[in-house]
Amino acid sequence: MTKIVKILGTGCPKCQSMTGVVKDVIYENNIDATIEKIEDIMEIMKFNVMTTPALVIDDVITIKGRVPSKDEVLALLN
Repeated sequence: MTKIVKILGTGCPKCQSMTGVVKDVIYENNIDATIEKIEDIMEIMKFNVMTTPALVIDDVITIKGRVPSKDEVLALLN
């Protein structure tokens, strides 16, 4: 089943780093997932997130305000 991964962030360096980490983990582990990058502040606010970047997996907020490690993202996606 395809996971829906959303990265919430306005495009700051931390947001870009999180996007890179998530893409790397999905690619390196051949995970069936779709990545959506949400940069619109009004869309981000719908998730009630005040600190970015944030990682949302299947509509569950898993990480807020920091860049996760590859191992952490892999654990969340499995």
